[in-house]
Amino acid sequence: MRLWSLHPRYLDPQGLTAAWREALLARAVLRGETRGYRSHPQLDRFRAHASPRHAVDAYLAAIHIESVKRGYRFDASKLGRAALVAPIPVTRGQVAFEWARLLQKLVVRSPEVHARWASLARPQCHPLFRVRPGDVEPWERV
Repeated sequence: MRLWSLHPRYLDPQGLTAAWREALLARAVLRGETRGYRSHPQLDRFRAHASPRHAVDAYLAAIHIESVKRGYRFDASKLGRAALVAPIPVTRGQVAFEWARLLQKLVVRSPEVHARWASLARPQCHPLFRVRPGDVEPWERV
């Protein structure tokens, strides 16, 4: 499971589709609707949020917005009720780690998307997250 801290605009078609599916899975885990992935470390930051379910719904909403911009047909009925939620902090080191990881995937899987973003030094994070100083997050498997 990869719940990217990066803005969904940087994901290639496969990555955006995977992000949608994995965020839906994360929501099911947080709702107690599945037994798998319950102890996945990427869910820690959502569980630490004052409203974990609303936070994952906000995460999904941003992915859906990007999908609509691209003309995809992600099922909007799967979105939760929209609510304003407090942002989740993410470290600058985590964003840099994920950026490097995404670029590695893109160079192989989607060279044209890689070429579009490879020179970008400071990518934006997902709208749910706010960048703060720090190294890679402790929950990340480096």
